[in-house]
Amino acid sequence: MLTPTTILLVVTTVVSLAALYLSPRLLEECAFRPYRVWRGQNLDSIYLAGFVHANLLHLTVNMWCLWLFGSELAERIGGTLFVLLYALALITSHIPTLFKEHDNPQYASVGASGAISAVVFAYIVYYPQSELYLLFLPIPLPAWLFGVLYLIYSVYASRDKSSRINHDAHFWGAVTGLVFVLFTDPAAWARLL
Repeated sequence: MLTPTTILLVVTTVVSLAALYLSPRLLEECAFRPYRVWRGQNLDSIYLAGFVHANLLHLTVNMWCLWLFGSELAERIGGTLFVLLYALALITSHIPTLFKEHDNPQYASVGASGAISAVVFAYIVYYPQSELYLLFLPIPLPAWLFGVLYLIYSVYASRDKSSRINHDAHFWGAVTGLVFVLFTDPAAWARLL
């Protein structure tokens, strides 16, 4: 059976691979460029950028996280809410970057990381005691602690102007996931607190 997670995985993978290997122009056209969007150009890139990735590692990590957290979350909240969360986060995670980088014609961002962060943080609200591992730390952390550390890191890393990673999208995607659950299932937050 095709779940929302499976469909998102397949579509994102196919589009990303096509952009990477068959049509680099597609990658360029879908990239979110705040400078252009601010000036009324390529408005659809605020959404489409989530379906193309910078390289195979970027795509693999995002799709692995989508599968890992998204499958269980979609089962918990239902396919409609899951797709709504994902689509909303693709947009909301880019808005702060739009304001921050609107005067920088060189800035571009691709990837679904903001939406993936929303999925991970919605998952954390529902499963705060799940054990998660950091790549460099072989001991499990409760999901809620992982979430706190991730948010702190994202704020810190977003200050690095030389980074090619949109840490603001990670942070605001996470916030979107938290707020989404607050509005769609306040009881989950009550259980968490």
